[in-house]
Amino acid sequence: MGNTTEEIFDYTGMSASRIQEITAGSVAEAELLQSRILDAKSPRTYQNTLAPLEEIGELFSRAFGEAGFMGYVHTDPEARAAGRASAEQLSKWQTELAFHPGLYQAVNEFSTTEEAADLSGERARLLEFVRRDLKKAGHHLPAESQARVKELTQRLIELGVAFSQNIAEYDDALEVSGGDLNGLPASYIDSLPPGEGEGRLRVTMAYPHVVPFMENADRRDLRQALMEKFNNRAVESNRPILEEAIALRMEIASLFDEPSWAHHRLSERMAKKPEAVEAFYELLLDPLTSAGLREVERITEMLEADGEEGPTQVWDWRYYDNQIRRTEYGVDQMEVAGYFPLFQVVEGMLDLTGEVFGLEYQKVEAPVWHEDVTTYAVFDRDSGERIAHFHMDLFPREGKFSHAAAFPLVGGRLLADGSYQLPRSCIVANFTPPLLETPALLQHSEVVTLFHEFGHILHQILTRAELGRFSGSSTEWDFVEAISQIMENWTWQPEVLARFAFHHESGQPLPTELLERLTGAQLLNIAISKLRQASFGLLDMALHGPDRDKDIDEILARTTKVSLFPRQEGTFSPASFGHLMGGYDAGYYGYLWSEVFGDDMWRRFEEEGITNPGVGMDYRLEVLEVGGSRDAIDTLRAFLGREPDNSAFLRKLGISR
Repeated sequence: MGNTTEEIFDYTGMSASRIQEITAGSVAEAELLQSRILDAKSPRTYQNTLAPLEEIGELFSRAFGEAGFMGYVHTDPEARAAGRASAEQLSKWQTELAFHPGLYQAVNEFSTTEEAADLSGERARLLEFVRRDLKKAGHHLPAESQARVKELTQRLIELGVAFSQNIAEYDDALEVSGGDLNGLPASYIDSLPPGEGEGRLRVTMAYPHVVPFMENADRRDLRQALMEKFNNRAVESNRPILEEAIALRMEIASLFDEPSWAHHRLSERMAKKPEAVEAFYELLLDPLTSAGLREVERITEMLEADGEEGPTQVWDWRYYDNQIRRTEYGVDQMEVAGYFPLFQVVEGMLDLTGEVFGLEYQKVEAPVWHEDVTTYAVFDRDSGERIAHFHMDLFPREGKFSHAAAFPLVGGRLLADGSYQLPRSCIVANFTPPLLETPALLQHSEVVTLFHEFGHILHQILTRAELGRFSGSSTEWDFVEAISQIMENWTWQPEVLARFAFHHESGQPLPTELLERLTGAQLLNIAISKLRQASFGLLDMALHGPDRDKDIDEILARTTKVSLFPRQEGTFSPASFGHLMGGYDAGYYGYLWSEVFGDDMWRRFEEEGITNPGVGMDYRLEVLEVGGSRDAIDTLRAFLGREPDNSAFLRKLGISR
């Protein structure tokens, strides 16, 4: 595809006014491109109809990477607000375009031409997808109904931005004293900010504070109190937003004469219809529930042996899961973290993926938005050609996006001069930062998270799609997580961990026996883990299912029971369930659904060698590079050389058919 081109955008001068300037400039350019489409003289061609749409998509993708992304990571509250406003403005403008009757007419006219009939590859796919978009915009509906769909769609954009902001900006903490922290290591206690009053400390809602506390704090009442705060994040502001969004989505589905929002959304995904998702859960729930009840019973026995009263609650299971790892497997998660200094793990991950996928990485200086951010250039190992960049923004900050995610900042695509636009992405995470002389250390579960998100990064930056519309992870929504989940498998291989698990003080490797015990505990309490995932997915599907009179509290109580733990009274966790307003609405099932495909693809690595560069290159060429340029099922067939199946997934869960 010729040479590659892309210089890294300068984020150092980003301010609210600069974000607004970039956004306004992008909209102005997009309006010129829109005019090119609407004012084009006959005959209709790809170049005067679809090509400008592709350019608009590129414009707005880049504007998000420069301006909208700042809403997630910038240190200045005004700049974050401007970034969120930018993302909202760009989304609304694209919605206006999709609903424009002139665009609908232009695309329809082009679709009847001989040129359209002769399109192939990604250009034919682009026409198909644009026509699908226009159908979702309701151009076939009565004018009054379409106007209402547009109004509701614009409102949903506003609600999504507000929901995310409320979570990111929410500030609360559990105030404790040093004597309350039995079971927690000194390094954790030292990381806590001071509270109000002498000797008081704040356990914030950041994951590096919450997760270790739930796993290690001996005080059951304090685990309960922290979980109550965590499950009530942003509840006052976000519950009404969520309730409104659910009602608006249902109204849109009704205007399209569809039974539910889930039906409306799934038509573009691998599952195609909610009934397929229901059948998927039915296959899993009975055997997982049987196994999960045994796991919970074991935890309850430990709880009662400690003099506590059952039943086991949601604030108990992480603690006792950790106790089992310590007592039966000899694995102390906080001790093991000493062998996983963050940037040592990063280098090990890059070394592994470089070997398997034929890549070289080079750390580079770049004009980024915060001093904690590191940047890498990516090269093809055989040709030496620079093919991408990515950033890593890995530590918590006030107002920063509070989960872990991979953000595409520049999409790959073929340019008019035959060169290829270098993709660029960013991992945003919230790992425990370094403290004085102690480097940032990862628990093994955080190593898994890092590899998971880097799977998304590889999908985004190794793309060789011709069109930006199909770049990177622009695949079916219920396949995209397969690419991240397959990466998790390498973190459970002793020979892989042995490459980079060295103690941050002594430099000694993680002892072989401990390494084997750590990886041997991979499936400990897996039924509880998967049932929790299923309960979230079932909650999402119930909220977006056909029932019009939804009692959200009843749905939450009912679906929470699937997890085998009762709902914590006085809490409303969906208020901080970002997926419900962040694109995973009627889509959270995709995590378990796509795990089937991740496990199936991993089976080929198991059979032919987990670091086999031949298999790795096949995976790079047939899965990562194609992005969304073909249907996911065809990508799976190409890599596997057969029809995909769920046998590896079921075998992992101990389910036989």
